Parts: sequence; C-alpha cells; structure tokens
Amino acid sequence: MEDLSQKFNRLYQVISMESFLSKESLGGEIPFFISPYEAEQELGVRDGIKMLKNKLSTAGVNVLEINLYDTVCEILEEKGGMERMFRVEKAKGKEKFLKALQSTLNIHEVLMPRIAGKIEESDAPVYFLTGVGLVFPFIRSHNVLNNLQSIAKEAPTVCFFPGKYDGISLNLFGKLKDDNYYRAFNIEKIQPK
Repeated sequence: MEDLSQKFNRLYQVISMESFLSKESLGGEIPFFISPYEAEQELGVRDGIKMLKNKLSTAGVNVLEINLYDTVCEILEEKGGMERMFRVEKAKGKEKFLKALQSTLNIHEVLMPRIAGKIEESDAPVYFLTGVGLVFPFIRSHNVLNNLQSIAKEAPTVCFFPGKYDGISLNLFGKLKDDNYYRAFNIEKIQPK
C-alpha cells in the first residue's frame, strides 16, 4: 500500500509550484491530472485531500473541490429527493431505476451545467475532482473527464481516482477497465522542483 503521507506531501509540492498553477509546459494540452490511489485507501485519501486543501489554502492557493457524489445528491434532492428515487427502484426494478437516475443526472443537460456553475462562481487556481468511485456505475469517470474538457480549462484539474491510470486507460478500483482516456497527465509522474 502506498504511503499516503508521502503521497500528499508530494502532491502539495507539485500543486503549489507556480509552473503547475500557470499550466506551463503542457504543450497546449488540457490541464487535467489524475492522482490514482488504491480503492482500499479511500478513507485515508479523503482525509489527505482535506489536509492538502488546508495546507494549500494556508500557502495562498485556494482549491475548488468538485465532489461528484455531493453534487449528485444536491441534484437529486432538488428533483424530488432520494426517497423518490428509492420508490422508483422498489416499484420498477433496478434497470428502470438506473435509467431514471441517469436521466435525472443527464451529464450534458444537468451535471455539467451544475459543475460549470461551480467553476464560474470560483476564482480558485486549481480544481479537485473527487467522489469518482462513489458515483459508479451511474456516472462514469471518462464521461465526466471528456465533458469537463470544455468547461474546466482555466485552471489545472486534479482528479482523485480510486484505481489505476497508465496514461491511456482508467481502471476503476483496479478491476474495472473504463473507456480509454489519454488526455490527462498522471500527476504522480511530475517531479516537484
């Protein structure tokens, strides 16, 4: 298992670099970064993200955290609440429930506009995308990343991903191969200066 203390100290060193925040040396690529971690370390990673955000804030680098799970819960509450969705599942079965949920959370018409609004309201120089594993299988990480390309380009975006990323494919939980996504950099490969 990866040492999370070392991981988050290193992330702090990389993310607080001026060259990272100003998106230097990306060669015109989108400023997306994946920070993979072992799914078994989820709770430790959540704590690490909180501490990293506090440490960056103390250094004058505010972070906009876009937690997919929290965002989905906000949307569902506005659309009639979680209880309504549970009634759909009970009355119509899992397949109809999945379709109803995906319709309610339509990535193009609902989820991305919500995330775009959060980004527009923020002046943070870096975004964290979290809660990826918590929204699976209703929302797929490669869909979110592909759609974020057009709205999250003003600041570097770090996606905390419970699984493996080899620079080409996302492997959720180290077991489920998602569609290929090769537009992001593995932040673990960036050397702090």
